[in-house]
Amino acid sequence: MVRMLIRFLLVLLGLILVLPFSACQSSKPETNSTDLAGTIQQDIIYSSKDGADLKLDIHYPQLVTGPIPTLVYVHGGAWIQGDKEEGAGTVDIPALLEAGFAVVAVNYRLAPQHKFPAMIEDVKCAIRFLRANADRYGLATEKIGAYGGSAGGHLVSLLGVTDSSAGWDSGEYAEYSSHVQAVVDMFGPTNLTGPFLAEAPVRCEDVFGTCNVNDPVLRDASPVTWVSADDPPFLILHGDKDEVVPLSQSEALYERLRDAGVEVTLVVVKNGQHGLWPKADMEPSRSQLSRMIVEFFVRHLPNS
Repeated sequence: MVRMLIRFLLVLLGLILVLPFSACQSSKPETNSTDLAGTIQQDIIYSSKDGADLKLDIHYPQLVTGPIPTLVYVHGGAWIQGDKEEGAGTVDIPALLEAGFAVVAVNYRLAPQHKFPAMIEDVKCAIRFLRANADRYGLATEKIGAYGGSAGGHLVSLLGVTDSSAGWDSGEYAEYSSHVQAVVDMFGPTNLTGPFLAEAPVRCEDVFGTCNVNDPVLRDASPVTWVSADDPPFLILHGDKDEVVPLSQSEALYERLRDAGVEVTLVVVKNGQHGLWPKADMEPSRSQLSRMIVEFFVRHLPNS
């Protein structure tokens, strides 16, 4: 009887010693962002749709002292191909990390299997995911910018000019906003209701389900349709020798934003081709364009 009592007391003492430690463990944050400095968190699933996982990568700067201003990179590929590790915007990631930003590269559903607006629904969902999990990943929820090239430029422009009234904030994390505070659009299509799609190297039926310029789908898919005075600042970059997306596409968005009173800058790159890949005769140079992108985001998403 005495042995049983002693055994019971020992077990009870063990529980008393273990419980505070367990409680301390359970209250510890899942991820300490300072421990993630200089790392890349790859293939984080932000949503699952149509039987497939949608993934993103988070690139962290070398120095992390608090919630990090965050830039979402959206790749191009004519809405039918491409990957978060590819595209014109990957060139800018090192400079953006050095400036203290976290860079989040996202994948999204592609045509022809998934037609518009699947792509913008996914990118908006990724923004909401980041806000919903900001504490876990150490991100600043009110300092989120977006940049992308070509089809990615089109999608980040839509991010900048649309809100929930567009009907594309469907899916998870509905209580969070997909609004972004600054946008860099690199040579993205902005008006799909003119002759652009008929001449583009992509079957518009594969992406949008129609080539009829009067179809509401193409009107709604055009960033120029949604411009309003409360849109975030824009920086637009476009080459004057672009034979895939004509310069007039960026000029149209620039004029619409300017007329609405939105802060916007259009940089026309002399001898710049689609992709703005480095060339000896390109002016500004690719490194100068990268510096412009960094300075734009630093101004509008300061790390303070």
